[in-house]
Amino acid sequence: MESLFAQFAILSEQALYDKNFDPYTIEDDLMKLFEVEAYKAWAAMELDQEKQVEEAENFMKEAEDHLNTAMEEAMDEFRRFEEEMNEMAKSEYDSLVSVADRARNMGKTMEKLATIAAKKYIETAVNSAGASMKSAFKAISSHSKKVHPS
Repeated sequence: MESLFAQFAILSEQALYDKNFDPYTIEDDLMKLFEVEAYKAWAAMELDQEKQVEEAENFMKEAEDHLNTAMEEAMDEFRRFEEEMNEMAKSEYDSLVSVADRARNMGKTMEKLATIAAKKYIETAVNSAGASMKSAFKAISSHSKKVHPS
């Protein structure tokens, strides 16, 4: 832009002092310079834009890498948590199975003891009934030898 003003100043001076100066020269020269300046400004802006795009892409790559790292850490933590929960669940399951096995064994033992007790009770009842019958037979047989006074 400065060269544009400098050229305009030169052409203005020339127009003041040179009687054969063509005013269209100012327009032609200035338009050429303006066009060159416009292209330079456009190229500079495009270069700056490309630089900004590259910086934005780099920033996005860094953000993406950071996000991936955070996601990997979160997934690792989730896997550790899942393993802990699975271990706790397996431990709880094993504990419940152990309690169930002990309860089943205790039930079988109680069933055997109840069976033994029932057999002994039946045996005792049968022996008692047998003794009662013997006693009753003795009483009947001893009464039959005696004569009733009536």
